[in-house]
Amino acid sequence: MLIAPGLEIGGGAPLALIAGPCVMESEEHVRFLASELSKVQAPWVFKASFDKANRSSVNSYRGPGLREGVRILKTVRARGIPVLTDIHEPAQAEVAAEAADILQIPAFLCRQTDLLVAAGRTGRAVNIKKGQFVSPYEIRLAAEKVASTGNNRILLTERGSSFGYNNLVVDMRAIPMMRAFGCPVIFDATHSVQLPGAAGTASGGQPEFIEPLASAAVAAGVDGVFLEVHEAPERALSDGANALRLGKLPGLWAKLQRICSAARVEFVSPPAASSGRG
Repeated sequence: MLIAPGLEIGGGAPLALIAGPCVMESEEHVRFLASELSKVQAPWVFKASFDKANRSSVNSYRGPGLREGVRILKTVRARGIPVLTDIHEPAQAEVAAEAADILQIPAFLCRQTDLLVAAGRTGRAVNIKKGQFVSPYEIRLAAEKVASTGNNRILLTERGSSFGYNNLVVDMRAIPMMRAFGCPVIFDATHSVQLPGAAGTASGGQPEFIEPLASAAVAAGVDGVFLEVHEAPERALSDGANALRLGKLPGLWAKLQRICSAARVEFVSPPAASSGRG
């Protein structure tokens, strides 16, 4: 699927990286991370949210808002870097599409028909995050809502499933299940290690499991990996507990590329052993 000039995701294209901060903290911080992430040898998309409308607490930082966020994202896209951002309401779709190559539907909103249709009507690629409460089979229905607009540029993202209170588990079977729908599949390695609401007024996380889960997902055949990245997760204004430290990205990405190369080698059954009779 062509996302932007020079960037394809799925269909045998190289493993793609979607990376950036959970939320825009400042224009300077966005510029800094975009520059640092550009150093990684990967086909990639810059991800940042202008508004985190689903924060645990009403007092949590949400972001600069739609208009200012779109202005900042336009500066990233002007550098030739493809951009992804979330939308939470149908009215945000057209405005966000001015700056984004991919509009993302948050997991909590993946069944909201009006939101999915509004995103589809922009003509931008649409990344639907599979809700923690939705099976891999059901997310096909969300994709069909976008496709009803005539827009078939749809990606599906696995980000873990609810497993009791304040916990998520990843079922790797979801990856081939969703790929069977004909959409590229992304694995969100950082939200999959989130512990929703576990810190009381915020979510906790287990970032030590980012690497093993991302490795397993690449081996299972994903088309891209989604990582929220911060140079100092302990200071991040949102989702720092489950973010990947920026300095760890180059090593992790090199490992994931090696796994991808091995996983994409077509399996050929060995020849039957000779009986020795002639």
